[in-house]
Amino acid sequence: MIKKLYFIILLCFATRAVTAQTVDVHFNGLGFFDNREYKEFVLRSRTYSGTRLNLDVGLNLDSVHHFIVGVNALHEFGANPFFVKVNPVAYYSFTGKNWLFNAGEFPREGLLTDYPRAMLNDTLRYYRPNVEGLLTKFHSDHVSETIWIDWVSRQTNTDREQFLFGFSGKYKPALRGPFYVSHYFFLLHDAGPAIAIPNDHIQDNGAAQIRLGLDLSHKTMLDSLTFEAGGMLSLERTRGIDGFQKPAGFVASAFLSYKRFALFDEFYKGQGHNVTFGDAYYRYKTYNRLDIIYTPFLYKGLRGQFILSFHQTPESSGSNQEAFRLTYDIGRKRVAKFKD
Repeated sequence: MIKKLYFIILLCFATRAVTAQTVDVHFNGLGFFDNREYKEFVLRSRTYSGTRLNLDVGLNLDSVHHFIVGVNALHEFGANPFFVKVNPVAYYSFTGKNWLFNAGEFPREGLLTDYPRAMLNDTLRYYRPNVEGLLTKFHSDHVSETIWIDWVSRQTNTDREQFLFGFSGKYKPALRGPFYVSHYFFLLHDAGPAIAIPNDHIQDNGAAQIRLGLDLSHKTMLDSLTFEAGGMLSLERTRGIDGFQKPAGFVASAFLSYKRFALFDEFYKGQGHNVTFGDAYYRYKTYNRLDIIYTPFLYKGLRGQFILSFHQTPESSGSNQEAFRLTYDIGRKRVAKFKD
């Protein structure tokens, strides 16, 4: 009798939960054509082109608890079969007033895509669209902080154990003030397979940046005007061979935009870095990149940009890059609601 009573109570709660649920769908995508003429890196001097399509279905228990499942598929132009890689999307998401928490396989777009290219290069948007692990973010009017772990490879007899751990954030002391401080950090842990390889060692590789920023957006005739300057440190270690190598340097950037045109310039000076997931140009002790950006397509969730980039190093001042990226996002659309 008691077991039946427990079952009836549990059934009532479950029924109540179901009636409060909604179901929505979300579609977004990325089209890219990225031609790179790198005189310093012949093997990286190639064209990346294709389309990424993401479709998922969300089950919303209420306004803060969500379960999302779907797929993120990549087609490279001219490739066969049509979809050369399909990544599953499956995660739980908590979206509170000041907190976000994701667990599972979820898109990195908008969560980790603000990292400097020196640390996490921009081809990750093309070929590794998901974070596989955990991410939590706190945000308020003055502070934002994100902590995450991303599993790159699970250890088997032949596959290595690899995961990324990191955190990043921004602090703005005055709500309407121009100054802010931002920081970024991540570390790659690279261990061997279960069957040991002779003379193989665990490696740690990562980087950190801290920047002081000045945001003068809407204080001039320009739509945006920001300046940043700070330091970069990378961490490189082969366990059992050496301790942490810590090359460091100075980094500065400027961004301005007016209507559909924008310029972004970044300068680096210091010791060379060997960051596994970072842009290879930061191996040089002196490097400058200038991006000229034009946005001809801009409508609601659609944005199309042409980007012409010039790369300057001590070895060459003539490397260039031409890219077009089209992003589109229809947002989450409710398709069903379970009413009382």
